[in-house]
Amino acid sequence: MGDATPDQLIEGLARVCSRAGLSSPEGLTRLTGGATMESWRFAAGDSTFVLRRAPSLAFMEGRPYGHDVEAAVIEAARARGVTAPEVVAVLVPEDGIGSGFVMRALPGTPNPKEILEFEEPVALLKQAARDLARIHSIRPGDVPEAVSVMDYRTAIADLRQQFEEAGGDRPIIALGLKWMEDNCPDPCEPVLIHGDYRMGNLLAEAPGRLTGVLDWELAHFGDRHEDLAFGCMAVWRFHRYDRHALGLGSLEDYFAAYEAEAGVSVDRERFRYWLIHRTVWWALGCLKMAKIWRSGEDRMLERVVISRRTSEQELDLLLLLESDAPRARRRGWVPASLTDQLFEPKGEATSAEIVVAVSEWLATLKDKLSGHDRFQLAVARNALGIVERVSRSAYVELLPDDGDELSRQILSGEKTLADTYLLQDLRFSVLECVRADSPKYPALAVARKNG
Repeated sequence: MGDATPDQLIEGLARVCSRAGLSSPEGLTRLTGGATMESWRFAAGDSTFVLRRAPSLAFMEGRPYGHDVEAAVIEAARARGVTAPEVVAVLVPEDGIGSGFVMRALPGTPNPKEILEFEEPVALLKQAARDLARIHSIRPGDVPEAVSVMDYRTAIADLRQQFEEAGGDRPIIALGLKWMEDNCPDPCEPVLIHGDYRMGNLLAEAPGRLTGVLDWELAHFGDRHEDLAFGCMAVWRFHRYDRHALGLGSLEDYFAAYEAEAGVSVDRERFRYWLIHRTVWWALGCLKMAKIWRSGEDRMLERVVISRRTSEQELDLLLLLESDAPRARRRGWVPASLTDQLFEPKGEATSAEIVVAVSEWLATLKDKLSGHDRFQLAVARNALGIVERVSRSAYVELLPDDGDELSRQILSGEKTLADTYLLQDLRFSVLECVRADSPKYPALAVARKNG
């Protein structure tokens, strides 16, 4: 519970409720998910609320603004008709439970697996486009000054610095950074960007009704196409890879609904730029999770598992960028995986078999756990699956030995996708990585089909 013990959290929340004119909190339960912030549901009187808080006060250091500003952004969005939660109280130091705020709970589920199977996905898509257009109607001056305006070139430079600090040895990410530097669009009139507008942060009810827009911590001002593109990234379409707009429908329907509400046209080239930009951004975000875990800042198991999702974004990035390669270089993908050429183990149990045995035992605990603990069990089994697949992989290194040098050559322009074998080598490397890290990732099946 971060900086607070269980008893301290309950006592502090009681002080918050008293200040907000609410009854004493009851039935405090941690919700599943939440890669950065914690979410706790509780009842107060006849109503249900959610406490959103940082895992620790140290976690908030260096962030662009605090929860008080995030709460103000949410209220500004609500004033524009956005389906956002009502904030009823912001935590203060005297509460003794860190940084966060309390909001009124909304109906619906945030679970993409459920939402993407609703009977009316296109209706939900149009509502999402409507709300996004309303968010974009907010301009600087409508929210606290702490919400900054993005400078595109500075954002690229920051990502390049993150890349170097992470080792600078991922050639596909280098390829994306170089493309961004060469194709960065001119600035346009800034609008409020939600920053994380995607499945997982949208609440919805069947058969297709939007009930809430959550997680506003990345809000800033910038190009509306950044928000439009982010939710359409392959990773956020989950198992509906075939539906390019939020996993709900077509880009044509999404853009048409957005344009009808916003009164502006969507620029397809700017959309593609931000699709690539945010894919690089998330790839580096995943990579950074391992650093956060190693530092001790946050030792949550999910950190190390998310770090292994970097390869997913590298695959998506290469699929986005390969259309810029000469046609002759794009022919075919890669030969069959070396990992598929396995020998039947004999003798004592292998490391892979030991890992499988532990994972199978953990599975027997599933029905004994609930809430966040059950979620963490799933994460643990996912982590063991990665270890098992890597331990039996015939392609052990997974990354090129000369990754740092190749990345340098790509960033300097010495090597491009026009070079013989570069695209094929990158394809082989990233497919082996994803096979080990995320064998069920939908883009992997698409890449295999292309091959």
